[in-house]
Amino acid sequence: MAEEEDSNEEEFAETKEATVEPTPRFDPEALGQGLAEKNGDDDAIYVDDMYGDWFLDYASYVILERAVPHADDGLKPVQRRILHSMKELEDGRYNKVANIIGNSMKYHPHGDASIGDAIIQLGQKDLLIDTQGNWGNVLTGDSAAAPRYIEARLTPFALEVIFSPKVTTWASSYDGRNKEPVTFPVKFPVLLAQGAEGIAVGLSTKILPHNFNEILDAMIDGLRKNPINLLPDFPQGGIADCTDYNGGARGGRVRVRACIEKVKKHLLKITEIPFGTTTTSLIDSILSANDKSKIKIAKIEDNTAEFVEIMVHLPSTVSSEDALPALYAFTDCEVSLAPNACVIQNNRPQFLSINDLVKSSANLTRELLRQELEIKLSELQEKWHFASLEKIFIEKRIYRDIEKEETWEGVISAVDKGLKPYVKIFKRTIIQEDILRLLEIKIKRISKYDSFRADEQIKGFEDEIKEVEGHLAQITRYAIRYLKELKKKYGKDKERKTEISRTEDGELVPFDKIVASKVVVANETLYLNRKDGFAGFSLKKDEALEKCSTLDDVIVFGKDGVMKVMKIADKMFVGKSPLRVAVFRRDDQKIYNMVYRDGKSGRLYAKKFKIGGVTRDKEYPLFKTHSKSRIFFFAVHDSEKKNSNILVHLDPDLKRVREKVIEFDFAWLEIQGRGVKGSTLTAHKVDRVVNAPRENAEDSDDVEEASIKKESSKEVEKKKEEEKKKPEPVSNIPSKQSAKASLTEKTGKQGKDQATFDFEGK
Repeated sequence: MAEEEDSNEEEFAETKEATVEPTPRFDPEALGQGLAEKNGDDDAIYVDDMYGDWFLDYASYVILERAVPHADDGLKPVQRRILHSMKELEDGRYNKVANIIGNSMKYHPHGDASIGDAIIQLGQKDLLIDTQGNWGNVLTGDSAAAPRYIEARLTPFALEVIFSPKVTTWASSYDGRNKEPVTFPVKFPVLLAQGAEGIAVGLSTKILPHNFNEILDAMIDGLRKNPINLLPDFPQGGIADCTDYNGGARGGRVRVRACIEKVKKHLLKITEIPFGTTTTSLIDSILSANDKSKIKIAKIEDNTAEFVEIMVHLPSTVSSEDALPALYAFTDCEVSLAPNACVIQNNRPQFLSINDLVKSSANLTRELLRQELEIKLSELQEKWHFASLEKIFIEKRIYRDIEKEETWEGVISAVDKGLKPYVKIFKRTIIQEDILRLLEIKIKRISKYDSFRADEQIKGFEDEIKEVEGHLAQITRYAIRYLKELKKKYGKDKERKTEISRTEDGELVPFDKIVASKVVVANETLYLNRKDGFAGFSLKKDEALEKCSTLDDVIVFGKDGVMKVMKIADKMFVGKSPLRVAVFRRDDQKIYNMVYRDGKSGRLYAKKFKIGGVTRDKEYPLFKTHSKSRIFFFAVHDSEKKNSNILVHLDPDLKRVREKVIEFDFAWLEIQGRGVKGSTLTAHKVDRVVNAPRENAEDSDDVEEASIKKESSKEVEKKKEEEKKKPEPVSNIPSKQSAKASLTEKTGKQGKDQATFDFEGK
């Protein structure tokens, strides 16, 4: 017995080996790689081969089935399934959101959380879903109540423009148990009214909401082939700068500001907030700016309920006129939005403009109306056809011809024979289904048949057919009439909420430019440690230069003739003994006077220049770098009208030069760029350059000083007495200024606030 069992087991094993194929192993060649054969290892499995197409599949799924709305109905898949589920449950009464979520899950492959979030967002748009209960607050950012506590139903507008089963394309749900719409035959651009935002794999979409009535007007313009100029309208209101909107295409930009009223001198009231913000986030941004000392506020009160009301109390030292631009510059009172109209069209993502979407939606609406009219026409023709058949069948007593027939085929043949004389009055061929339908008429109906009423019914069908055919012949006019009716019916309480920045003539104008560095509170002081070469607003024990803010830039002129602009910090290295360290502003109109020696040629040059455009942290040499190059004179003036007047003292050891002092006025020079070489003063060896004395010290220029060593008047007199005993110097002043330049032996008091540099090493 044991031997028999063993033989049976062996036989079973042989049969199994013969019939059951072994599990196929992973084959790299199947993925088109062939990497295993190259390495001579048939068992190798490569991760990049295994997952080669997975990312593309995942990206396509996220783009097509989750994040990006469809161009035809303007809905994401989860939104479409929610509306379809609500239509299934529609009975005119409110349904618990929890029940809607549960019913939607048979269509949606994801969980209840994603469905719940989507339905809340749809309900807050106040367009397609009629809500009841606590659905949150888009102004304050408060969340909605739990789905079991709130209710919803479709709005009359949604029932009218969203659903049309006869022209809807259906597909199987994810599990194959149910049917769901591929897209709804929407006769209104829901996408433009509600807006949309989503992040997919490798791309994103951001479509701003627009005004309901303006969308319909734009669609009418599109059907009439008129120019379209549709601008966004936000439910939170605010003021919008749409000069760079660019038709909502990718690359455009919209700036939105909160509406701020000046209640008192030190009190502001925010009544409308920008799109994408809440009262909570706005207040947080104001408090953050106050903590960073960019603005100054005393306190904030949030009285928001049905409408926004945020009271901003200012300190007594800050007026509302000064605080208003600072709020726009440093808080969420002004936000910048970048539209990116990415939609699914022809089963792939497309980047379109808002104008393109309006035209596409208008044409789609016209086509859907055409399809509905064609279906209605077909139905009316069928009704007319059968009513006419019924009339002839009863009035001509064709039903009596079937009494003699014994078979069903004979009955059908008898009716068909009876109708043949009247075939020409019908618009289509009489088929067997028509005869079968006639044979289903009850005797009671035949006995009570009213010929007059039947004629009226047929006449009514003919009138309706004529009307529908007229609509089809002028489908564009019919579509325009339909859109106007929608506006009249549903557009009463949908006025524009966002104010567009325009001129009195209606042209778009941008917001006033606000420079953050000009409106920020200057609550810091710039300090300088010349010895160690550090500057910043934390060096409180060192030399105080001027008031500043944390947003300012600092310009630094080094002794080596290198200029640099850098971001201000609490402590930064600027170089030991810098010529000038000051707060730099981009619109600075200061004029710089400088005298330097070119190390290569030994000549002395003078230049007058402005700063111009600069890049932060980039070094700009003011002259060619050389070991023997050095600056002899440097001064800064506030305007072009002010210039330095200097005395150039030549080397006392020069033999063939009689006059050792050259007077030069920078008013003789034109303003040039910072990189120019300048005008030659002299080719001789120079001892020093000092300010020329002025006859009236009160008329001296307002010059910012950065000196290494100032010359006293006594020192000047002493050196000039020594120079009188030496030969007359030959001046090498440029020809343009030679007529104005003069040699002088004047001595006296130095000019006020002039920068003088005396270098011992020559």
